[in-house]
Amino acid sequence: MPELRKDPVTGRWVIIATDRAKRPTDFVREHVQIRGSGFCPFCYGNESKTPPEILAYRSDGSARDTPGWSLRVVPNKFPALGIEGSLNRQGEGLYDKMNGIGAHEVIIETPDHNLTLATMPVDKVEAVLWAYRDRILDLKKDRRFKYILIFKNHGEAAGASLEHTHSQLIALPVVPKRVLEEVTGSQDYYHYKERCLFCDMIAQEKETGIRVIAENPDFIVLSPFAPRFPFEMAIFPQAHRSAFEESQRHEFANLAPILKDMLMRLDKVLEYPAYNFIIHTSPFPDVSNDYYHWHLEIMPKLTKVAGFEWGTGFYINPTPPEESARFLREAAVATATL
Repeated sequence: MPELRKDPVTGRWVIIATDRAKRPTDFVREHVQIRGSGFCPFCYGNESKTPPEILAYRSDGSARDTPGWSLRVVPNKFPALGIEGSLNRQGEGLYDKMNGIGAHEVIIETPDHNLTLATMPVDKVEAVLWAYRDRILDLKKDRRFKYILIFKNHGEAAGASLEHTHSQLIALPVVPKRVLEEVTGSQDYYHYKERCLFCDMIAQEKETGIRVIAENPDFIVLSPFAPRFPFEMAIFPQAHRSAFEESQRHEFANLAPILKDMLMRLDKVLEYPAYNFIIHTSPFPDVSNDYYHWHLEIMPKLTKVAGFEWGTGFYINPTPPEESARFLREAAVATATL
């Protein structure tokens, strides 16, 4: 029988459609293949084809916007928001509006067109995480911004317009509704119990183990109790930490291999699916607090959102998270030597 499950953080309901239960091989999807054909502005030697770099990691002392880099951050050529100007908040009767002020940046994760985060060496994945941190720390100095979202679209079905592996950052003058739901839910729980909801959830999941996919000294990967999508997973710090950018060196050293491992497991179980990942961290200025717990959500693109989902806010998931977790646990991939 189908089951309704409630997300303990946001209060959102999902339908676990057990009558439609699907194994990994049951999903019809486009496999992400790196073809490497045609011109790519993110490849080595094409630095002049992107906007001037904001940040680059270079070990050879090479000049800006030239070869010699291992990672580059550049403004998005077609930004969703513009960096220049003031917000100029206005009202039109009951309607509110402001100028589209923000920052939109692209993190080019490697000069090698044929690599992905799943196939890159672990130290290069860690460098990507440090780039996220460096850009957040810089942009949060701008008092116009209230939130910075880091996200990755991998594959055309997930919204990627270029196949060269990259992720994106958007700084916003408002806190997104999805993040606000999490913050409000965790604040309510903390006011009632004086404990972090996410910390309690991690402790309970470790006790039962049925939705735990993997863990290391600093991080744990869970299949959520009420996931919106098949094989959705989330990576949480084991210790309480509200802001991604406040992570310590040893934490990034342990986040990189577990992130790489999870993406390799998705490739193995689901045969190179498109996916999105997002980092949810505490909004500004209250980044250090006892109630919120930053996390990284990974969502393979296996099902479509249609009329029912748009009309109700419910999601229909044909694969119980306990099954997803089991498949992903069994797909353990050794990454220590990669």
